[in-house]
Amino acid sequence: MKEIEEAPGAGASGLNDRIAQRVRDLRAASGLSLDALATHCGVSRSMISLIERGESSPTAVVLEKLATGLGVSLASLFEAPALAADPVSRLADQLQWRDPHSGYVRRNVSPGGFASPIQIVEVLFPPKARVAYETSAREPLIHQQVWVLDGVIELALGDESHRLGTGDCLAMVLDRPMSYYNPSRKNTRYVVVIATMPSAPASWR
Repeated sequence: MKEIEEAPGAGASGLNDRIAQRVRDLRAASGLSLDALATHCGVSRSMISLIERGESSPTAVVLEKLATGLGVSLASLFEAPALAADPVSRLADQLQWRDPHSGYVRRNVSPGGFASPIQIVEVLFPPKARVAYETSAREPLIHQQVWVLDGVIELALGDESHRLGTGDCLAMVLDRPMSYYNPSRKNTRYVVVIATMPSAPASWR
């Protein structure tokens, strides 16, 4: 399995370069200028410019803000260009990304070049680590489920709080601020399944 960890200020290479391309492409597809996206997502114009040039190693919190502003899931920012509709994603080809702030490691499991409304991400969350996302509603609607494979995670979703142990699974809609915290002394490993839907009944939310 490939792992790319780039120090802040590193040149455009590896996964930072992929993120840069994805943000540029998604912003262009949305018809947003740098200033408009900055205003929309709460990330400075200068930071977005650095990210789009691959000259910054942004944190997961910053990337989540960008994803919210662009109306996509965080996992979408790590996708490879759709060069071929290959339905198989080999473990050896799945890149890992480490959040420079919390140290958590995420791996996009789903095939990057295959068009699908579903994305699967595996996360290794360090002991005592915490990440808080200023998530808000997106259009189209994005559903997410968190399935704990090993360990424990405390997840706050708006005013709701959930403690998940091994085998537990939580379903949610990405429309409120949320945070993840590992209260234990060992790594927690969990899977995030994300589905993008044009609309859904209110009872699902």
